[in-house]
Amino acid sequence: MFDSIKRDIQQSFRSGNMITRLILVNCFVFLFVILLRIFGYDWQAQSTGWLYDTVVNENLALSSSLKEVLFHPWTLITHMFLHEGAWHLFWNMMWLFWIGRIFGDLVGDKKVLPTYLMGGLFGAMTYLIVATIIPTISGSIAMGASAAVSAIILATAVTAPDYSLRFILIGNVKLKYVALAVIVLDLLYLTASNSGGHFAHLGGAFFGWLSVTSLRRGYSLTEPIEKLMDRKKKVKKNKAMHVAHKSKLVDKKPIKKNNSIQLSVDTILDKIKAEGIESLSKEEKEILDKASQSESN
Repeated sequence: MFDSIKRDIQQSFRSGNMITRLILVNCFVFLFVILLRIFGYDWQAQSTGWLYDTVVNENLALSSSLKEVLFHPWTLITHMFLHEGAWHLFWNMMWLFWIGRIFGDLVGDKKVLPTYLMGGLFGAMTYLIVATIIPTISGSIAMGASAAVSAIILATAVTAPDYSLRFILIGNVKLKYVALAVIVLDLLYLTASNSGGHFAHLGGAFFGWLSVTSLRRGYSLTEPIEKLMDRKKKVKKNKAMHVAHKSKLVDKKPIKKNNSIQLSVDTILDKIKAEGIESLSKEEKEILDKASQSESN
């Protein structure tokens, strides 16, 4: 049974879109945090114990102290995959599932992860700035994907403000009103106990708005991360080609031309699915035309 579950998860991660992968990563990190709480729990003191405090609070969560962040810079990323409570994880992942799929369909799957990361970073910077001004936030820690999710919600709402979502007991609601509700709720809770978190949410939401408005003016704020992702994909493809070439020399078996063409066509179709047909080069379009002509003959 467990082997079957493992295969299903692996298949979902490999074949799923970026939203599916982000949800899986967040859930796995949450399970890791639960295990730390269980194995490191101090039953006498009724506290989470040194293991959880050391790994999560001190090395994965984002500290409000800029000095601590300078010595633990990776927490700027790791904190946005951490969730201490099940409900916190559930609602963040539900919003990511509902809105993130729409965002990926509208602007392309390759922009999902960069928007998530940049939104989380904007939220983290907002949190750190506010922590130096408001004494009650100083000395706290931040964790959760809320700022990153807020960025995706606002980016989707700005891209397609009149797109409707159907809610139980409410009916159809346009995305622009969903985004407005998210912002208003964060503003209302700025004076609550988790004020630092709500400031971070607003920082992430600001990036979501800024990214789309900048893109409409011809500048992509997520381009640096997208280029880094493309570079890694090219490295993986080159390694795969090298391995395939090496195996060809060892086996000394000719590769059928039809298989080579089909592989190219499959790669191009995957690119269209992820980035749209506009992303194809002239050579890739010619390959598709030749393949369609050969099939018709």
